[in-house]
Amino acid sequence: MYQSSNKRIIKNTLLLYVRMLFLVLISLYTSRIVLQTLGIEDYGINNVVAGIISFLGFLTGSLSGASSRFITFSLGKGDLIHLKKTFGNIIAIHLLFAVVILILGETIGLWFVSTQLNIPPEREVAAFWVYQFSILTAIGSIVSMPYNAVIIAHEKMSAFAYLTIGDAILKLGAVFLLIYLPYDKLILYALFILCIQLFDFIVYITYCRRKFEEIKSPGIKIDKPLFKEIFYYTGWTMNGNLAVFGYTQGLNILLNIFFNPAINAARGIAVQVQNIVNNFSINFQTAVNPQLTKSYAQEDYPRMHQLLISSSKFSVFLMFLICLPLSLEIDMVLKWWLGSYPAHSNSFLRLILITSILFCLANPIITSAHATGRIKRFQIIEGSMLLMIVPLSYVLLKYFNVPPESVFIVHILIELCTQYARIKIVLPMIEMKTNTYTKEVILPIGKVCISGAIIPVCLYLYLPQNTLTFFIIGIVCILSVTSCIYVFGCTERERNVITSKLRTTLKR
Repeated sequence: MYQSSNKRIIKNTLLLYVRMLFLVLISLYTSRIVLQTLGIEDYGINNVVAGIISFLGFLTGSLSGASSRFITFSLGKGDLIHLKKTFGNIIAIHLLFAVVILILGETIGLWFVSTQLNIPPEREVAAFWVYQFSILTAIGSIVSMPYNAVIIAHEKMSAFAYLTIGDAILKLGAVFLLIYLPYDKLILYALFILCIQLFDFIVYITYCRRKFEEIKSPGIKIDKPLFKEIFYYTGWTMNGNLAVFGYTQGLNILLNIFFNPAINAARGIAVQVQNIVNNFSINFQTAVNPQLTKSYAQEDYPRMHQLLISSSKFSVFLMFLICLPLSLEIDMVLKWWLGSYPAHSNSFLRLILITSILFCLANPIITSAHATGRIKRFQIIEGSMLLMIVPLSYVLLKYFNVPPESVFIVHILIELCTQYARIKIVLPMIEMKTNTYTKEVILPIGKVCISGAIIPVCLYLYLPQNTLTFFIIGIVCILSVTSCIYVFGCTERERNVITSKLRTTLKR
């Protein structure tokens, strides 16, 4: 059974990596065409107006997490009746929050757009319609979340990959269509995005009703205890998501207040690269997360512990394998990509990549906490600690005249402290010893990161910076890190599996 589950994880991870490759290529090209088609002014208006709805990101993230956890947990229990009941109540909660977003959007949000944003008078009508379409798009996204969660919970990653790639292709096609239509392109673009969201919603429903028994006729019969449990769970996850939203947007605002827009541009470039890099580990963890939750639901703690250890180690190894050469040669990468780039872009990116590695370590622990459903204490402590990033950064910038990099260093230090708290809270909940986690996760990661970086860093310090050195350091990073992973990061059993797979591949 474990072997079958492991093969499914590997297959799903590969499918998600193929998906990621397509999405990165399509999205990079789409963003370029959108800018050229709309023009700088309309592009900026679309970002700022549609971005008003993005403040609800912590809400949608909480809903998505709750849907995935409860559906996956019910699947792990193997109770179809309870699964149908769970899905019906999740649909009801999503509809409730969709109504909340509609009310907030058409009151406070509309007032803010109409009175507080700096929009040229001749584009106010266009901005109004962009905002209205953005609200409807957000509602469509919320209502379709449970169906997305069902696909992931059933580990149908091929369908998930095809649907998301199809969505990206439709958006690219919509941008090309804008070029030839004579109407207001800003309004049309927002309308096209809404239509694609509605189309996605119909496709998700159709697919899920055909493939999954619990979707065929779940109904929306409210089960008060279950509804209350899911609702409270969603409420507590909002605390953690609000903290993430607070330090991402909060740091951006602080940098704008104490420095200048060029600093925000440097951070924007660093975050864009970080998002692309993060996809590599997110895809692996997306494939593993359902198995973690199902193992807990089945009370198969040894399996859950093994998945937690493996996913923590190898997602960090994968991220380090990418981040090390990128950090060393970031100046060359930025020069090739952008030509000229804002000051601090390189230092910001190096620091942000460290937070990406820490995120890889944190995510399996967070997923394990959510699998238990007992997240009140966890969310209060985690959220409170992460929310301290912004006030501490403000104090440093305000009273100590520190450089802008300081806010990222604060983020790293608090993230380390928060990870320690996560370990102390979550491991007892899943009956795992702290010593086991330290021995099998922390120590191997430390050995690989330290030993794997020694030779590449020495080459970086002593070789001249040119194109040849770029490729030399890249190759040396790969060889050094992979060797150290094999020697220091893998258990004897894992080394035997790797050796066996290599022998089988070479014989073909």
